[in-house]
Amino acid sequence: MALIPLQYRLDGPSHAPVVLLVPPFGTTMSVWDPQMPALTRDRQVLRVNHRGHGLSPAPVGPYTVQDLALDVLGVLEDRGFTRVSAVGAGLGGSLLLWIAANSPRTLERLALLAGTSRTPSTHCWDHVASRAREDGMGAVVDEVLLPWFTPDLTRDHPEVAARFADDLRGVDPGAFASICEALTGMDQRNLVASVRVPTMVVSAAHDPVLPPGHGRRLADGIAGARFEVVTGAAHLLGVERAERVNELLREHVAP
Repeated sequence: MALIPLQYRLDGPSHAPVVLLVPPFGTTMSVWDPQMPALTRDRQVLRVNHRGHGLSPAPVGPYTVQDLALDVLGVLEDRGFTRVSAVGAGLGGSLLLWIAANSPRTLERLALLAGTSRTPSTHCWDHVASRAREDGMGAVVDEVLLPWFTPDLTRDHPEVAARFADDLRGVDPGAFASICEALTGMDQRNLVASVRVPTMVVSAAHDPVLPPGHGRRLADGIAGARFEVVTGAAHLLGVERAERVNELLREHVAP
């Protein structure tokens, strides 16, 4: 499949080193808003939107993880960036894992938030895909959003959860379904040992989708990888515990 010209945005001081941010699927580049003040102090920050998210095109599927990773590499090529540090969350981390293994010169440092090397067999993404394709995003918003935040956040800051629900409703249902299907049965365990870039894996203590054991196993497979657990957060830990996540990212990808 041909590369898709993803929507992207570049912020921060020109000519500074570049940090690439790749979001979880179902979210847009705005998921990184809590990280922007910390990272743009002395870095250019390049954010992308996946296929069908924001203003990125939504070609007819099927998609593969490789297709989606090559889209991200296409943005780097378009901007002329040959070597960057990178942070990926959820799906974004899976794409960066593929890039780290298959285009090792591209990444200087790597951080994976809520990462895993394979989709758990308990995840029924194929069923979510069917409902999104047949009934639209409104049919899956509640289910997809549920593990993103702890009950404390949804109770104390309902406006945050509402904003992400609105973003999720705006995703193209066909593209969303195709990404779900790409993740169904995803297994990148054969790639992990090929990652040679300095890597940090960060899990959320209360992530019901990918609890810390997934991050621990991923970090154990990458030579020299650092592993951290952020307390008081669910799947979107960069939103719920921005201060701690920003501290870790400043230490690792923007030292």
